[in-house]
Amino acid sequence: MLDYHLHLWPHSEHETPLRLDQLAAYCERAQAAGVTELALTEHLFRFRQADALLGGFWDDPSVPPALAESMARYWKFHATADLDDYVACALEVDFYDGRMDTVAGLLADYPFDVLLGSVHWVGAWRFDDLDDPASMAEWSAREVDACWDAYTGAMEELAASRSCDVLAHPDLIKVMGHVPAAPAEWWDRIAEAAAASGMAAEVSSAGWRKPVGEQYPAAGLLDRFVARGVPLTTASDAHRLEHVADRADDLRSVLAAAGADTLRAYRGRVGHPVAVTAAGPADPVAEGGA
Repeated sequence: MLDYHLHLWPHSEHETPLRLDQLAAYCERAQAAGVTELALTEHLFRFRQADALLGGFWDDPSVPPALAESMARYWKFHATADLDDYVACALEVDFYDGRMDTVAGLLADYPFDVLLGSVHWVGAWRFDDLDDPASMAEWSAREVDACWDAYTGAMEELAASRSCDVLAHPDLIKVMGHVPAAPAEWWDRIAEAAAASGMAAEVSSAGWRKPVGEQYPAAGLLDRFVARGVPLTTASDAHRLEHVADRADDLRSVLAAAGADTLRAYRGRVGHPVAVTAAGPADPVAEGGA
């Protein structure tokens, strides 16, 4: 098993220390759960270099003032780390509409092992920020199908950019439990985008810790990934030690139910297959650029 989605800093923390003892604790916890490899994948927007190139996208007349103000505060609070100090780790690369070439250029010279691609906002709407009242109020003002359509369009653009290696929590838009009555259209589009891009898709336990109360992706979307031959990774999306390798055994069961017995691991952004291991202690490897 892999845990290819780990963060060093909770979103509530402004300071961004890099500590070897934290990494050692992550490895020890993963080992106890039978996880064989870890990947540190901090959000790109937490780095000052990204702020210089990508900040301010919320300054648009079409963005509701409450969302623009919220995003500006959120960005300023988080963009404190230095990417050059982080080059031995990997990133979760958030989607920026029409600007993924800029993102790819920023990251091209860093020796990362794996890059995750994710959609956490639609325009300036942080649809999964449960602690932001302005963002959560939008769920009452928008149609569920329209939200899924906008999210899926962003996922398709992200996959087509081929700027990353793995699509993280690929149906994150369901985080609050808002799912269309007939989600097959969007599942098909996401699965086709992943297959066409050659990217892997992440199977994550993080959804069990959210209001939706199920893994990412839903069983129907996971079945579509498997049917189209999309490689898979597994992850906890932990932002603190107690969530590292969270519910690894449950992820094993989800994979078995979908008929998936192989995962894709990465070195130098080149993928290779690894078996889904049985539960039990293993020697974890902290992924990072050499």
